[in-house]
Amino acid sequence: MNKMLDFGAPKEARRRVVALHCSLASGRQWARLAEQLGSNTRVIAPDISGYGSSRTSIILPTTLAGEVAMLGEQLREAEGPFHLIGHSYGGAVAFRLATQSPFARYVRSLTLIEPVLPTLLGGNGSDRRLYRRFDEFARGIQADLWKGLTMEAIDKFASFWNGSAPAEELSPEARLRLIEHADKLAFDFAAAFAEQNVASAASAIAVPTLLFSGGLSPYLTQRIAEKLASLIPGVDARHLPAAGHMMPFTHAKAINPEIAGHIARADDLAGAQLGSPLEEAAAAEWSGELGRGD
Repeated sequence: MNKMLDFGAPKEARRRVVALHCSLASGRQWARLAEQLGSNTRVIAPDISGYGSSRTSIILPTTLAGEVAMLGEQLREAEGPFHLIGHSYGGAVAFRLATQSPFARYVRSLTLIEPVLPTLLGGNGSDRRLYRRFDEFARGIQADLWKGLTMEAIDKFASFWNGSAPAEELSPEARLRLIEHADKLAFDFAAAFAEQNVASAASAIAVPTLLFSGGLSPYLTQRIAEKLASLIPGVDARHLPAAGHMMPFTHAKAINPEIAGHIARADDLAGAQLGSPLEEAAAAEWSGELGRGD
């Protein structure tokens, strides 16, 4: 069973946000964002299977659809329409949730921070070369893990995602936490590479979407963001030249206000008001279709 952090605000809070973390992290990643969003927002931050308090999961998904299914109980805690945020692997899971899942119709807005959707680059030309290089990298990480070379795998993984940003020395405690979760990386890569029809799914997104990329990130994720920006209708694409792939940690002060503003604008667009007929109807529909009484 996946566990989650439920930041601060009571269940009757006007606004609900679901935030999905990156690989080797946990729902605690979103603590500063929850502070930014304030007391009228309930932030639900599940631990994706294999991470945080969910690292003892017996079943580890090998598809993004499987990840969404395992998050079902936590997603139902939203009890109505919600704003969805995802970073890196969590961004890939959020993309699947928002486009091809029973919860998709309840997503009020979408924020993607360099989602790992490599099959979007599996076509021809230079993008195909990027895809192949990332596939080789993923296979190398998986091989190290299968051989028991955990620290080697973690070092390669961290170096890749660091991109051209300055290297950060991990403390012994941080390295130990990464070791505890490292085996899940093989499953994350498998799920990301199994996702098909990303371009058509992106083109069908109909909710306000905010998309971040960083100038110091691996070119792979910058290119994925560029492709998504050309496909998602009306997307608000933000490129931070001085940020890297781990911007929710390193550049929280820059991106969290932008996320908060995006969510507020999406609520205004939807005419969302606590206790309004629109909200009451949405909550009733949620209870009937996705509630615990199913």
